Parts: sequence; structure tokens; C-alpha cells
Amino acid sequence: MSFRKLLAWQKAFDLALDVYKVTKNFPKSEAYNLTSQIQRSAILVPANIAEGYERQYRKEYLQHLFIAKGSLGEVETYLLLAKNLEYFSKDDYESIEKTRKETGKILSGLIKSLS
Repeated sequence: MSFRKLLAWQKAFDLALDVYKVTKNFPKSEAYNLTSQIQRSAILVPANIAEGYERQYRKEYLQHLFIAKGSLGEVETYLLLAKNLEYFSKDDYESIEKTRKETGKILSGLIKSLS
């Protein structure tokens, strides 16, 4: 099986795509600040799920899943900041936040199943 078949990876990848789409419209002055930070943290979620899956030992896999969960917390923080700065619409925020929450639940379930 490939990590790409994991629901946690699929949801995290969707979240990263959504983040890239909404950050296209952020102010140019944020290009090297909030925009790059939120994109970096969003892409780290599926990247760490994939890297952990490809590791040889369950302990390493779990470690990477916890790192992915931490990056998800970063995404939440940056999304709240962008929302409060009115960098995207309420609908965009609600949509991406729904995906973020779903990703977190699925990731937590995967961690629990491996622990």
C-alpha cells in the first residue's frame, strides 16, 4: 500500500491545496511572511504523514504523525490570523477550517490506531 491511499494523507493534501488557493489572494506585502508560513506549515502535514509512512519503524511513523499534528496546529493559528486580518472571505475560512478539522480528526484516529 502507498501513503497516498491513507485518508489522513488525502485530507491533508486537500488542505494544503486549499491553503495555496486562498493565499494567492493575500496581500503582496505578506509574500515572505504570513503567506509563506501558512503554506509551509500546510504542506508539512501531508509531507510528514508520507515520510513517516515510508519509515521502517512504527515509532518513527508515529513521531512523524505527531509532527504533522503540530503543523496542523500552526495552520489553525495562521488561518485565524488571516481571518482576523480579513485576507479571505468568511466562506473561504469556513470551508478551509472544515477541512482542517476533518484532517485533525482523521490524523488523531490514525495515531490512536497505531499507538
